[in-house]
Amino acid sequence: MPFQEKSAWIMSVALLLGGAFYVSVVSEMSSPQEGLAPPVIPVVAIYTVILVVVAVAGHIVAAVAGPKEANAPEDERDSKIRHMAGYFSRYLVGGGAILALGVYLLSYDGNLLFHAVFASLMISQISEYAIQIYLYRSAV
Repeated sequence: MPFQEKSAWIMSVALLLGGAFYVSVVSEMSSPQEGLAPPVIPVVAIYTVILVVVAVAGHIVAAVAGPKEANAPEDERDSKIRHMAGYFSRYLVGGGAILALGVYLLSYDGNLLFHAVFASLMISQISEYAIQIYLYRSAV
């Protein structure tokens, strides 16, 4: 397994863990209220710390397990896979942002707008890494 694929797995796990944390906290904060909880800086900061810690620890383990792979330059196949995955995922973030703005125009709920755009960013990144993994597995 190339290091870039390992990296995609690591980042997928980091994003899924961070996203699960964020969704659970926002859901818990929203339940006593009538509407969606407002964005809170400490929750976003903890989400970011989860991403950084899991990503750094995972990449350190992957680099120690295969130092030659970790230091190898990106080849043509890796570059093609990265570009293809980025191409598809950028449509998700754009579509998610447009959808969030449309929902805002109907509801005028700024909290929903923030969480929807934040979710589209998370979904876009998760899908980019999932597409990379799929392309590595399908031997493009």
